[in-house]
This record gives sequence, C-alpha cells and structure tokens, in this order.
Amino acid sequence: MLNDITLGQFYPTNSIIHRLDPRMKIVLTVLLVVFLFVADNLYGFILMAALCVLAVIVSTIPVGYILRSFKPLLFIIFITCMLNVFLTDGRILWQYSFLKITYEGVYLAVFMVIRLFLLITVTNLLTLTTSPILLTDGLERLMSPLKKIKVPSHEIAMMMTIALRFIPTLLEETDKIIKAQSARGASFTSGNIFARAKAMIPILIPLFISAFRRADELALAMECRCYSGGENRTRMRRLKIQARDIVALLISVVFGVAVLVTNTLF
Repeated sequence: MLNDITLGQFYPTNSIIHRLDPRMKIVLTVLLVVFLFVADNLYGFILMAALCVLAVIVSTIPVGYILRSFKPLLFIIFITCMLNVFLTDGRILWQYSFLKITYEGVYLAVFMVIRLFLLITVTNLLTLTTSPILLTDGLERLMSPLKKIKVPSHEIAMMMTIALRFIPTLLEETDKIIKAQSARGASFTSGNIFARAKAMIPILIPLFISAFRRADELALAMECRCYSGGENRTRMRRLKIQARDIVALLISVVFGVAVLVTNTLF
C-alpha cells in the first residue's frame, strides 16, 4: 500500500511536459481543476478525460505508474460513491426498507467518481513531471507579487516543496518501521478495528521521532550553508516562458472553452 503512493515523487524523463516552465504547469493544473469542477455533463467529462490522456501520453510516464496512485484512494472513492447513491433524493430505481437508490444518486455518483479520478491524475502529473527545485522556483515566482504586502512567498514555497519532497521519505521510513515491528512479532492485520488502531501506536511514535530528527538535520544543514531565505538569492536556471508553454496554455484554454460550450448546449 505504501509503495503505491506516488504523491511528491518526481519521475525524470525528457518529455515536453517535463520541459515546460514550472509556473505554466502550476497555472495549467489550476485551470484543469477549475474546468473539472465546471464540467457538469458527459461530453464535458469526455473532453477533460481526453486532455488528461493526451497529457499522460506526452509525459511518457508509464500508465501503470500513474494508476498506482489510485489504489490507496479507492476506499475513499467507494465511500463517496455509495453516499451519493443512497443519500440523494430523486426518482427511485430500487428501494428496500430505508435504503433506496435513485436515478439522480447514480448520476451524481458516476460523475463524482470520474471527477475524482481526473483530479488525481492532473495533480499527480504536476509533481511527477516537476522536480522539487523547479517547483519551489515556480511557486515563488507566482507568489512574488505578494511580497508587496509582506507575504513571505519564498518561505511558503520552500515549506510546501519540502513537505512534498519528504512524503516519499516518510513513507519509506514507515515501511521500515512496519517491517521491523513485524519481525518482532507485531501484527497489524489481525483483530477488530480498535485492535488495529492500537497496533499503530508502535509505528507512529518512532515515525514522529524520525520526522523531527530529519527536520532538525535539515535545519542544521541549511544553517551550515548560510541559508538566509529568498533575499539576494541567485538561481542556476532562469525561468523563461517559451513557445511550447504558450501552446500548452492555448490547448488547455480550447478544451476549457469546449467544456463551457457543452454545458450550454447539453
């Protein structure tokens, strides 16, 4: 299960999406998320699904690697689907006692599941195709106008990127702790839900200790390198909007306009 979480991981290839400006990729991700919430009919979701499939193909990231990110969230998606099916009022398709399935509930559940799958794909592509350093630079540049109102844009971008960067590290540390506890006879799959929750305590305590230790080591390393925030900081790679970034933006806008048109027509 832990190996299936791909959030925060970077998959290095030399695809067009990898070479896009990180600022443009962040903007495109926000736009696609907005379009996914705007779409309210089957044709709109087909358009967004086609755009997501196109992005996955162009990114040259293996489809199986992206599909791994859905596995840890299947339970949440299933619960969301069931809540929509059984708790939405409307034309009754099936009923037994207090349980009922309505046409509107099935309709909402299907579109909710599609929307969640597309959202996960879009957000994963951002971290899979952007290195932590470029992601930090992109976030900082996008938030740089906020410096005029004394918002520490560099520090915020750095904290967000460090948090994403350490997700795989903490998952790896959790896996090591689970294996060590299992080797000592601990069981995490037997008993009722309360017994399993209690069995997680020997995992959480050393995990928190390890996380704080890593944070202290990172702070010490940054101090030893005279890190002083974003003031007078130079960059090895200058961010520059190129033709491929404009083309990617235009393609996304065209799909977004098409989604709005389907909302009007259907």
